[in-house]
Amino acid sequence: MREELSDLLPAVVKLAKSAGVEILGIYDGHFAVEAKEDGSPLTAADRLSHELIAQGLRHLTPDIPMFSEESREIDYAERSTWPLFWLVDPLDGTKEFIKRNGEFTVNIALVEGENAILGVVHTPVKSITHSAAQGCGAYRQRGDAAPQDIHVRVYRDGKPRVVASRSHAGGAVATFNQRLREKVGDIELQSMGSALKLCLVAEGFADVYPRLGPTSEWDTAAAQCVVEIAGGRVVDRYNKRLRYNKPSLLNPWFLACGGGNFDWCQLLDGILE
Repeated sequence: MREELSDLLPAVVKLAKSAGVEILGIYDGHFAVEAKEDGSPLTAADRLSHELIAQGLRHLTPDIPMFSEESREIDYAERSTWPLFWLVDPLDGTKEFIKRNGEFTVNIALVEGENAILGVVHTPVKSITHSAAQGCGAYRQRGDAAPQDIHVRVYRDGKPRVVASRSHAGGAVATFNQRLREKVGDIELQSMGSALKLCLVAEGFADVYPRLGPTSEWDTAAAQCVVEIAGGRVVDRYNKRLRYNKPSLLNPWFLACGGGNFDWCQLLDGILE
C-alpha cells in the first residue's frame, strides 16, 4: 500500500488544486447562497467541487467508494462495509467563502478502517497545499514550487501559540485559553477558518488548536492525517485519537497538538461538551 500511496498522493494533490481553480472561478464572481436542511450554507462552488472531485477519484481509483459532505445520505449500514474509502469536504469553510476572507479549503482523505492514511488540504486563495500519506511524509507546497517537508513544533515552555476557530469560537475555548494562561502565563492567539487551523499545527506555526464545538468527519480527516504524519496528534478530551467511519458522523471535541509532553487535555477537565 505504501507504493500505491506514493503514486496516489501527487494525483490527489493535482485533483484538489483543480477543484480549487473551479471554486475561485465562482468566488471571484457573484453567487447565490442556499440553506441545507440543517441550516448550514451551500453554494454552487460546493456542488461544482464535489462533482469534479467525485469524477477525478472515480478515474483514479474506480474500486474505492467516496463519501462527501454533499453525499451524506449514504447509510452507515453501507459505509460500515467499506474497508477503504475517500472522505471529502469539497469546500470546507463555506461561511468563510461567503465572507470572502480566503480561509476555506478543499479536503480529500483516504480512510482505511478508522484512520486517515492519506490527506490533502488545498487552500485555493493562497495557492497553498498541505499533504501527507503514510510512509511518504508531510508537506507544504506553495503554487507549483517543490513541496517542503513539514514538522510540528515541540512545545516545552514559554508562550504557546494557540489557533482558534474564527466562526465557531465559544465560551469553552475562552475557558481553555484562560486555564492555559494560568498554567504557563501569556499565550499567542490567532483566529482562522476551516481545516487551515490543523495545518498550522502540522507546519509548526501553532502548538495547539482546541476545537470545542461541533465538527463532522469530513472536516478533519485530511488535516488529521497531515498533523499526525508531521509528528503531532489529534485527540479527544480523553487523549484518544479521533477515528472515522463511525455510526455518527459528528466528531467529539478535540485538540490538535504539536510535539512535546505538555498535557493539553488536562485543561478540558470539567468543561462540559
